[in-house]
Amino acid sequence: MNILFDDEKKIFKIDTEHTSYVIAVTDEEGFLGHVYYGTKISDMDVNYLLRTEENPFVPSKNNRDRSSFLDTFPMEYPGNGVGDYRESAIAVKDGNGHSAVMPLYRSYNITPGKAKIPGLPAAFAKEGECLSLEIVLYDEVLSLEVTLVYTIYAGSDVMTRSTKVTNRSKQEITLTKVMSASIDMDAEDYEMLSLHGSWARERQIEQRPIGYGKQSVGSTRGESSHQEHPFVALVSKGATQESGRVYGMHFVYSGNFLAQVEKNQFDSLRMMMGIHPQDFAWKLGENETFYAPEAVLVYSDQGLGAMTRNLHDFYRNHMIRSPYKNKKRPILINNWEATYFDFDTEKLIAIAKEAKKCGIEMLVMDDGWFGHRNDDNTSLGDWQVNENKIKGGLKHLVDEVNRIGLAFGIWFEPEMISPDSNLYQKHSDWAIALPNRTPCRSRNQYVLDLSRKEVRDYVYEAVASVLRSANIAYVKWDMNRQLTDLGSNFLDADHQGELMHRYVLGVYELQERLITEFPELLLENCSGGGARFDPGMLYYSPQIWCSDDTDAIERLKIQEGTALIYPLSTMGAHVSDCPNHTVGRVTPFETRGNVALAGTFGYELDITKIPEEDRNMIPKQTAMYHKYNDLVREGDYYRIASYSSNHEYDCYEVVSKDKKEALVTFVQVLNRPNCHSRRIRLQGLDEKVRYQIEGIEGSFYGDTLMHAGVKIPNMWGDFQSVLLHLKEAEN
Repeated sequence: MNILFDDEKKIFKIDTEHTSYVIAVTDEEGFLGHVYYGTKISDMDVNYLLRTEENPFVPSKNNRDRSSFLDTFPMEYPGNGVGDYRESAIAVKDGNGHSAVMPLYRSYNITPGKAKIPGLPAAFAKEGECLSLEIVLYDEVLSLEVTLVYTIYAGSDVMTRSTKVTNRSKQEITLTKVMSASIDMDAEDYEMLSLHGSWARERQIEQRPIGYGKQSVGSTRGESSHQEHPFVALVSKGATQESGRVYGMHFVYSGNFLAQVEKNQFDSLRMMMGIHPQDFAWKLGENETFYAPEAVLVYSDQGLGAMTRNLHDFYRNHMIRSPYKNKKRPILINNWEATYFDFDTEKLIAIAKEAKKCGIEMLVMDDGWFGHRNDDNTSLGDWQVNENKIKGGLKHLVDEVNRIGLAFGIWFEPEMISPDSNLYQKHSDWAIALPNRTPCRSRNQYVLDLSRKEVRDYVYEAVASVLRSANIAYVKWDMNRQLTDLGSNFLDADHQGELMHRYVLGVYELQERLITEFPELLLENCSGGGARFDPGMLYYSPQIWCSDDTDAIERLKIQEGTALIYPLSTMGAHVSDCPNHTVGRVTPFETRGNVALAGTFGYELDITKIPEEDRNMIPKQTAMYHKYNDLVREGDYYRIASYSSNHEYDCYEVVSKDKKEALVTFVQVLNRPNCHSRRIRLQGLDEKVRYQIEGIEGSFYGDTLMHAGVKIPNMWGDFQSVLLHLKEAEN
């Protein structure tokens, strides 16, 4: 990795292991131009790609057509309202009510290491593992300083970008848009890849042609959302897992976002990522700074698979901080689908005893243990144990579960408040709401105003006091509704536009406090399933509940989209009962276990009531988890076949870093009549290593398995699955 600056030609060149990123400053006014991003190149002076010698020329030579220049020049961080009609990266409202801003180059600084972003999650690195470039831009009219931060990491082809904006004037300035990253490039033959969804079907892969104008994904729901994901990629037409060009951009943020690709009249593309400008307005006083969240950029010239593995390694090495990052997670059983709200101490103890016999390691008590909550209409905010259910108190229950031999975990929804709660009776003004409007509730609950310190302090103490009272090893932090009625009783009229971002900052503060006081706690984030599955959450929790849909076949699609950009170790995945509680499908217990293995692995069922045949399979599955989890958690992921695309079968593979071991998961979703076995070509093996496939006689070289393939026998019935375990053959 290296960052160079040619002072004479004013060119920056950022080199990762296999990519180059080139930026240049024009001689005249100091426009910062994006020159190149792609496969690593040797030359630094590639300024000809800026096309400044072509009509309409730079303004110093043709200022009569200044707007033509501004509307075509490949800006590194485009301003607003001064002649570039494409989407701006920044916009303001100054003291005159004007929105124009044009930051121009002023200075730079190259430093080892990386500064933290105050209040926000961001990638980190050990000493000597990263290098940062800061480019300072300045708007002379507004006295507004914009600093672009670029960081590269040893052994990685990922680059992170962030932006900070400082008001150097004596007058207040309101920021109405601050993107974290923007790139201009030629359109060529790219398509746009994004991840869409809904509750119970998150992160479905969609790839579509890029038309003229703007195409975007985004959220204005106060969180990253089920519906769209803070990720977008430009993919060359015809690209596969193993070939083609891919530009990925991912947002390290858990609130509103905009990810946009714009194709203009001159066949150039502008790709950008940042906080969604809708409902956003941030006031800056003299010398105050706004810090925008970080964006993760990755380029691959070897298809989607290389992008995936780059991101997996990056998040494992530079985003997840938990002590569980490199450890097996306990196999847990959650009582939600087993009991819903209908449980007591006796029922939980019965589940724990049966779970222990089967090799399960933790019992998690889900919703319904507090206040007078027997359904989802009450008690959020009243985080006191309901001893009518939990007889003898929480510590008694936890001690009993520990005595059985299981660790104990608990569910919270700390960000919410029910109208039917003691907290609401005392502090109705703590809810986010609009005066004189009919409240827009979801699940009959409000969202707490986490922009207020007293609210954050109450929430933290409510959670922490429970954790201090008993030996609790795991917390599932849920958020079951999104934000509406954006009104704060705390913020004045001039600062209401700050509510959504301050809310997210409040969530981050709470979780940072939690893992600081309880450093050994296993924290799992959740939001109605996977509505807040984003890189920002990984900074606080090593795993996130992937989806409330635990059906094994639906999970194939959900987990494929998730694994496109996230390590398998981050995906909360459980075996549940059938008929499945979301879609009603019945799938073999073995297949449910094999699919859940590509995640954290656990159970979501009443183990005391499931068929004996299924219960007898659990010890085999828990043993399988212990056998394969190091490989699944740490290995390289390869997507071989996609049920979403072929509608018949799914196949993926994990290969150890030393290429001596691999695990292949094959799921036959729909059987076909009168057909033979399938041939699957593996990936990622060492061509010269001989591999033994467990249960199959003989051994095979890696090149044979990758080019000639391996045979998957035809299986009887739908929803069948098989695991192939490969290890380097003994001599």
